[in-house]
Amino acid sequence: MEERTLLTVMIFSSLIVVAEAVARKHAIEIYSLHVDCKVTSRFAHTIITSKIVNQANESREATFEVEIPKTAFITNFSMSIDGKVYPGIIKEKASAQKEYDTAVSRGQSAGLVKITGRKLEQFHVCVSIAATSKVTFELMYEELLKRQLGKFELLIKVRPKQLVKHFQIDVHIFEPQGISFLEANSTFMTNELTEALTKVQSETKAHILFKPTIDQQKINPELDETLLDGDFIVRYDVKRGATVGDIQITNGYFVHYFAPNEMPVFPKNVIFVIDRSGSMEGRKIQQTRDALQKVLQDLRPGDHFGFITFNNAVVEWNRSLLPATAENVASAVEFVQTLLASGGTDINRALLSAVSLLDKAEGLPERSVSMIILLTDGQPTYGETNVEVIQENIKKAVNGKYSLFCLGFGFDVGYKFLEKMALSNGGIARRIYETADAALQLQGFYEEVATPILMKIEMQYPENAIEGLTKNNFKVFFEGSEIIVSGKIKNDLDVLPVEIKAQSHASDLTLKEEAHVKEKEQVFQNQSYIFGNFIERLWAYLTIQQLLEKSISAQEEDQKALEAQALELSLQHNFVTPLTSMVVTKPAGEQQTELVNKPTEADNKKPRIIPGTASLKKLRSRYFGMTSEDDLGFEVVQGSSRAGKRPSRFQSGSHKDVTMLAFRPTNFRRGRMRAEPVANEYPQLLLQLPKQNEPICLNIDGKAQSSVRLLADPEQGLTVVGKLGDRINHFVQFEMNYVNPPARIHVSTDEIMVSHANKSTRLPWTESATSTFQGLTVSVEKERSVTVLLSDTVTVKVSFVKFQENFLSLYFLNTDRFSDKVSGVLGQFYSKAQLEDNPNIYQRAGERLLPVSGFQPRVTRQYRKHYRLESTNHPVSCWAIDVTP
Repeated sequence: MEERTLLTVMIFSSLIVVAEAVARKHAIEIYSLHVDCKVTSRFAHTIITSKIVNQANESREATFEVEIPKTAFITNFSMSIDGKVYPGIIKEKASAQKEYDTAVSRGQSAGLVKITGRKLEQFHVCVSIAATSKVTFELMYEELLKRQLGKFELLIKVRPKQLVKHFQIDVHIFEPQGISFLEANSTFMTNELTEALTKVQSETKAHILFKPTIDQQKINPELDETLLDGDFIVRYDVKRGATVGDIQITNGYFVHYFAPNEMPVFPKNVIFVIDRSGSMEGRKIQQTRDALQKVLQDLRPGDHFGFITFNNAVVEWNRSLLPATAENVASAVEFVQTLLASGGTDINRALLSAVSLLDKAEGLPERSVSMIILLTDGQPTYGETNVEVIQENIKKAVNGKYSLFCLGFGFDVGYKFLEKMALSNGGIARRIYETADAALQLQGFYEEVATPILMKIEMQYPENAIEGLTKNNFKVFFEGSEIIVSGKIKNDLDVLPVEIKAQSHASDLTLKEEAHVKEKEQVFQNQSYIFGNFIERLWAYLTIQQLLEKSISAQEEDQKALEAQALELSLQHNFVTPLTSMVVTKPAGEQQTELVNKPTEADNKKPRIIPGTASLKKLRSRYFGMTSEDDLGFEVVQGSSRAGKRPSRFQSGSHKDVTMLAFRPTNFRRGRMRAEPVANEYPQLLLQLPKQNEPICLNIDGKAQSSVRLLADPEQGLTVVGKLGDRINHFVQFEMNYVNPPARIHVSTDEIMVSHANKSTRLPWTESATSTFQGLTVSVEKERSVTVLLSDTVTVKVSFVKFQENFLSLYFLNTDRFSDKVSGVLGQFYSKAQLEDNPNIYQRAGERLLPVSGFQPRVTRQYRKHYRLESTNHPVSCWAIDVTP
């Protein structure tokens, strides 16, 4: 018998360390945990080594989890078990996926890396450890640290959850420019732990060591509980001497750091374009008001500003930009306080109005920086809703004159759309996380762009002597940031000439310098702890990042060429990027192959029905007609249903697009209800609709055993039909038919049948199993769910609901893959063509359903209590569709 134990190591910004053992206390002992981070000229090379031992007399399973920065690339991973090493191998993504499908094909569990926070990605891998055996995990990743607001920061979250005999964090820093300041502190430091922290610093080097003993780690001498629970933070910056910056050269590669300081700030002309549609109601709009009031106070004399707010209507606060006088700022603060949320989302007209306002503005300083800052939490639902048309409209209107910054509020925002639009117009996109500190996130972003000190920066190098040059032209430089350019030196140069041209607030600048190659190379010789060819790896890292960023806004043909270059570099330098995967092979007898993939910010669609406890109380009261005092045993569970939840609970939801609802009827307080609710009070389906911030619940009302054509997509080659039960008005059967490869998957409450090529395979609910053929994977999770996965098609997931009468729930993942021709009771919601013909359908989700091809279902409001969150005062019914002929 195996028991599961969890070992977690988290890395945040530069790194976060968390090691956790959850099972019988200390059965799996972490006897050594070492994080070794070497930062050479901003380029961080980190190795996490964890050694654990199974002290039990039976095998145990350990899960190694590491959270790394989103901007980092994993370069190596290995496991050493009983002296045998199991390495990870990095391959092109499609090739790795094919190998994975052939070897094991575990469907949804393929990805070992997922986004877990605003700056984090989580790597995890499980391995079985035999009795009294040892295993060593080693993970390596690299990252170029980004300077923000005048400093570099390493944030190390320490949470081992047990006392560790050999616990050590080493941070080595080498900065040839010289270290101007260095600080280290933590949120959990005590007098005893202070003694475990040492900091040694010279002109160009620093070493920070945190090595607490077992006794120093203890909360209490009598208890085996650890104090190590919080943030350990290292901040530093470098000296800025020469005006041209610092040039470093080694092994035929150079890197140029440029960050001038103490220069006058350009006046700004900024227009804030604020979404006030209905989905911004509540905490979002309040946080936006709070942030804007603070931002307004930070406007500088000489700045000009304006406001445009929008829902389905676009409102200009003033018909012209106003100078940032005390009177105008006070008037704007009053206006901001009146912002209320309602209506649709007309992003196209709002941004075009902002561009027009800048175009027509008079009296602006001749040398000034103009920018548009868009804040929205959704996708366009009113006016022009085709995102490609909007992107083209805005690019044509801006025409390189201004910078557009797009802030996406929450997880439901169309991030790809915003990212492409920002990058196409000289700005960046950033996700604002819907948490308690959202207002601070908005303020923090504004601080980063509040002080432009240079415009039109050109970093020039001799063309005949340099190849592979990274980006060397920059629209704006903001104080506290840093420009980095790197390249390969083609010839045996003695001197590398550099010329920088830029516009400052006062005049045009030209800065020149000559870097003596041999003298520069001498700096990195005899540095024993500096990892080898770091400038070459820095150049490759930076080049890949920029190629991927450039491909986002490129045309299709150019996009393929850019991705091909990035792929070649990723493989050459062994980086796990969005174009590559790492194949991790385990010992025989286990599920032997898994993939390490690199997600992107656009993949960060955290499933969500309601945020926070307050909304959970609303859901309780509306859906079940109960007060917050009633213990309903109702939970919102993020992510996969494989979270250790008991299958006896009511479960409904998906792995990605929709959150699970877990319900424990035994937790009802006696006397609160006359009878337990029956299954047909629950929604049959939860849909995460396009362009919506919340899923809707949907019930299909039909005769017992009636077939319901739920979805048909001829381009995907997929048809889904459902059958309703005879005793409960819920689905008891689903059938998925695929064209390529020809296959039928029949799912009932009794079993799963997979049919193809005149062969049938039975997969019972009573055990986990997988069936794979021609790229199609059917994966059953015991008594929980079955997932049907086919590359580049929508993923179908059926959940098994055990509640009085067993029934099934259906969900779709990756719904952006549906074609325009999708139809059916559910397919109608994903049809782009029907959306264009019925632009008002999403003004308020659930207020109108489209007619389904082939028959006209009656749309009724038959269910007594509410699931959706449209009204805070009056509960409304869950939607139902009558499909009775």
